[in-house]
Amino acid sequence: MSSYLRLLKYARPYTGRLLAGLLCLLGASGSQMILPYIIKVVTDDVLVARDMQMLNFISVGILVLFILRGFFVYGQQYLLEWVGQKVVFDLRNELFGSMVRRRGLAYFEHGRTGGLMSYYSNDINTLRSAITGAGMDFVRESVILVYSVAYMLYLDWTLSLLVFVSGPIVALAVRKLGRKIKRASRQVLDQLHEFSAILQETISGIRQVKSFVREDYELERFERQTTKNFRATMKATRAGAVLTPVVEFLATVGVVAIIWFGSRSVVEGQLSAGDFLAFMALSINLSNPIKRVSRAYAKIQEAQAGCERVFGALDFEPEVKDAPDAVELPPITGRVRFDHVTFCYGHEDHPAIRDFSHLVQPGQMVALVGPSGAGKTTLANLVMRFYDVQSGHLYLDDFDVRAVTQKSLREQVGIVSQETLLFSGTIFDNIRYGRLEATEEEVRAAARSAHVMEFVEQFPEGFDTLVGERGMSLSGGQRQRVAIARAILKDPRILILDEATSALDTESERLVQAALDQLLVGRTSFVIAHRLSTIFKADVILVLDHGRLVEHGRHLELLEQGGLYARLYHTQFRDERSSRPEPRADASSAEMR
Repeated sequence: MSSYLRLLKYARPYTGRLLAGLLCLLGASGSQMILPYIIKVVTDDVLVARDMQMLNFISVGILVLFILRGFFVYGQQYLLEWVGQKVVFDLRNELFGSMVRRRGLAYFEHGRTGGLMSYYSNDINTLRSAITGAGMDFVRESVILVYSVAYMLYLDWTLSLLVFVSGPIVALAVRKLGRKIKRASRQVLDQLHEFSAILQETISGIRQVKSFVREDYELERFERQTTKNFRATMKATRAGAVLTPVVEFLATVGVVAIIWFGSRSVVEGQLSAGDFLAFMALSINLSNPIKRVSRAYAKIQEAQAGCERVFGALDFEPEVKDAPDAVELPPITGRVRFDHVTFCYGHEDHPAIRDFSHLVQPGQMVALVGPSGAGKTTLANLVMRFYDVQSGHLYLDDFDVRAVTQKSLREQVGIVSQETLLFSGTIFDNIRYGRLEATEEEVRAAARSAHVMEFVEQFPEGFDTLVGERGMSLSGGQRQRVAIARAILKDPRILILDEATSALDTESERLVQAALDQLLVGRTSFVIAHRLSTIFKADVILVLDHGRLVEHGRHLELLEQGGLYARLYHTQFRDERSSRPEPRADASSAEMR
């Protein structure tokens, strides 16, 4: 139960309410256990001794008892539910914080969004039911069990021995079946993880599903997964369903033995009728908490699987983390120095960057060029410190990026990528995401610099226009200009443009390029571009091939060298010329006529 005990540690900040709730629980459980005593008194003192004064006292006492019990039950349910919900609240926030702060980019690139979201839905929900439902049932019924056994010992210790004989047998059965429930529940959560991933992929890719007419294929894939989920769920259900009848049978054997020996003791005069009836009420009533404890234990075992998954996510060691003595990166000039940098992705055998060295001066525009897989984006990721260099050093000004905090580094580095993501909300909110403390006038100034005002003023709601999920209510060029305004507002010293205009039409590219020209002024910039026409004005072009720096220089210099850059240039522009439609001869003749 180590995982469950760790879960309960999250209740420490709420010890006061927890103790108050447990006291109410003890009061509610204790009031329930007075009933067997009432049976004993009514039998011996009222029915046998014919004491009517005792009958009146007991009648009033029962009414008072259940009024108090009502207060105890309310306090128990409200206070313990409050603590349980707060524990889940804190745990969910910590899990989300761990995801966004401690997890590296590789985790999200290789994980499936739907699967990651299942941590917050399926796994957390199992914990919530264990704390607020099964957990309280387990404690409450365990208290009733202790009360019952203690009172049974007081009434007749010899009959109570029968309970102690059957108790370990019941506990052994519960433990063995509980392990099966835990294993089956882990399989259920794994299948739900996969189920969520498929659901998210299908919904987010619905345009591709419909364009390729793959509705039937996706339905078949979904049904296969739901079938696996159904089988795993039924396996866990079978394990849980076996637990209750097994426990009931073992408890019934004990009750039968108590009835036989207890009745014999009454006949022989060793036990009063009232004591025996009270003992019988306790022994029969004992089967109910035993059943409820077994069910609660089964739920807790199910939650164990969720605990292990959630705590496994919390305990994950980040791929990129700050050094214990990391310092805040002060404002930099924008000088970047690569010193024999080598980097290899964990799932690959060959380095993505090999022995790369280069010095970038402040304010320079550096273009990264090369065939696909040459290492251009990887180099940019290293500057952002999404990954750590594995050999060599990378310096911003005179600071090794591994010696400064990630937060202070990324506050001075900005990025505008080809696939612009806007958050659901307004245009104003998406621009201010670059600097949350910015004033309205600063946001508007950034929007003007990025040519956002040209289309914002056409919307009835202006800056308060909702962009929709992922910004899909805006065109590609409009989203890109909002992203540029966001970067302008951030005012980074180093800027990375990752094919920022490659997916745009000619008119949108013209407007976005004008916005980029504003953004690049006075900043060190790395421009990743497949369209070589966008980097003719670069201060230096770095040509990469298989992770190595094979050429560097300005556009005309590289063309004169006749190397890889010249081949890429001539191939690209030859392809562009060949793709242009030739004028039709008949059209020309018609014009002459």
